[in-house]
Amino acid sequence: MNTDSELQDHYSRGDLLARLRTALAEDGADPDHPTPDSLAPYDHFHGRGLEATLETARLMPARAGQRILDIGSGLGGPARYVANRFRCHVTGIDLTPEYCELAQHLTRLQKLEDRTSFQQGDALAMPFEAQAFDGAYSMNVSMNIEHKAALYREMHRVLKPGGWLVLSEVSRGEGGDIDYPTAWADSARTSFLSTPEETRQGLLDAGFEVLRFRSTLEKTRAFGDRSRAMVKRGEKPPHRAVMLIHGEKARAVMANTIRGFADGRIVPIEVLCRKPEPAA
Repeated sequence: MNTDSELQDHYSRGDLLARLRTALAEDGADPDHPTPDSLAPYDHFHGRGLEATLETARLMPARAGQRILDIGSGLGGPARYVANRFRCHVTGIDLTPEYCELAQHLTRLQKLEDRTSFQQGDALAMPFEAQAFDGAYSMNVSMNIEHKAALYREMHRVLKPGGWLVLSEVSRGEGGDIDYPTAWADSARTSFLSTPEETRQGLLDAGFEVLRFRSTLEKTRAFGDRSRAMVKRGEKPPHRAVMLIHGEKARAVMANTIRGFADGRIVPIEVLCRKPEPAA
């Protein structure tokens, strides 16, 4: 089995729309007319969910009318949020066809087709011309990509000179190997974590200027504490995408991830980069 096939099996079990509709109905939301708030626990499929999307957006120097690229767009929650917030156009690309189809469906329901679009594609060979985008971002995607140098070069290629790149990723900390399954991989065969310093150096080698680089480990731990407290009170946690996507496997996924964050074997990071303007 090749890596792409393993990733497809990990992320896509089929019937995702039906499962989402059931989850929304159980929440008391209308599956035929979902609001951004009702979708938020499910369509921001990355660590800390909507909270992380809001933080990532605050790093973006985006402006109205710009063309922005979402690399690994998942179910489209971040793309719709960014398009709405900045009045820009966001193009999402994702390896999983089912995600792209559902992202486009949810976008139609929210009448955002004029500002948000999605297509299936490989982040290492994106179907876009050079210098096509004013900015780009990616959230919890590079963990599945072995050839980071090729990823960063491709990100650099599709950005205009002066364009910005924001990454919200999971990196490898100290303390040994992580436990599987995780939200991004069933085994080490499809998990390729870099250290924070390897990430920084890879971006520099690709030609980016690194403007901001920080760990969000403490915020992630605090979010987990708050979520577990809500569950103990009988409330639903704010981030339920892992349960939606992974079903019965979700309990093991979350337990392994919590341990990884607790002992520092997994370290989430946020990065703001810029593609330099040509020298005069």
